[in-house]
Amino acid sequence: MRKFRFRSTKLSNCFLKKNFNSDSVFEFIIVIRLNLEKNLEVTLLTETVNTEPAVISAETSPTKENIVERKTVVYEAPIDPTVIRVAGEKLKKQLFTRFVLFKPKSEDVQFVSLEKYYEPYIVISGKYFIDYYRKCTYLFKVDERVREVVLLEHKFLPDASKSSKNERIIKLPAEERLVNEAKAFLILDKNGLDAMVDNLPSAPSEKKPEKVIKELGIEELAENADVNFVRERIAKRPKDINRIVEEVFEITDRSVIYTPRFKLLFRNVKTWEEKVLVLDGVTSKRI
Repeated sequence: MRKFRFRSTKLSNCFLKKNFNSDSVFEFIIVIRLNLEKNLEVTLLTETVNTEPAVISAETSPTKENIVERKTVVYEAPIDPTVIRVAGEKLKKQLFTRFVLFKPKSEDVQFVSLEKYYEPYIVISGKYFIDYYRKCTYLFKVDERVREVVLLEHKFLPDASKSSKNERIIKLPAEERLVNEAKAFLILDKNGLDAMVDNLPSAPSEKKPEKVIKELGIEELAENADVNFVRERIAKRPKDINRIVEEVFEITDRSVIYTPRFKLLFRNVKTWEEKVLVLDGVTSKRI
């Protein structure tokens, strides 16, 4: 609710102007005619600042979408699997260490298998914009002598005020125009969760990524999964929408980077317990 107080004074043809610069994006000039016992007159006028574009309802409004094509990047795997095996041997005892004190002997932890795969990372930028109207009610406090208010050729009858016996209230249904904007630059994993940047190193990329993906049988990210992840985060319509002027969802940059990983399986021959060690195929560091 918006509250404004109008005091009855001995003025003729009094013009009142009010500018609103809060979360509402509009400006208006009001003129009221008050039929008082002493025949005082206060005039209210409305003024259109700009010609408004066509407005569509929130229920049927389609979102304008500008989506760029997705780039595919496949990192080269410069490290030989033998080097990965050596790195795994150095770390294997850590997989079965308990409470620091209980470390297995190196000969008790045996290598079982090595598997190379590619982990996808999403790098994407997006924008969301919505220009809309919401319904609201403005409360005007008038003198207790006021019996009728004429606003834009519509008559309003004052109600008794709950806060003061010497005041009456006019309820004016209205609409407010607002603009919401949101931007995002995200680095995500294949599930749409924020990824640790440290797990995405820089490396030379394959010149023909599509060919490498096909030859190595790399499981690709679904076509619009990255776009949907961003949409869920920033393209959120306000709950108080009544009418939409314009709504735009944009993806300005989008890439999927497939980085090599090595999965090493080790077994403790004393307990037959098995553990997996994952190493980065670019840096050979543990993930």
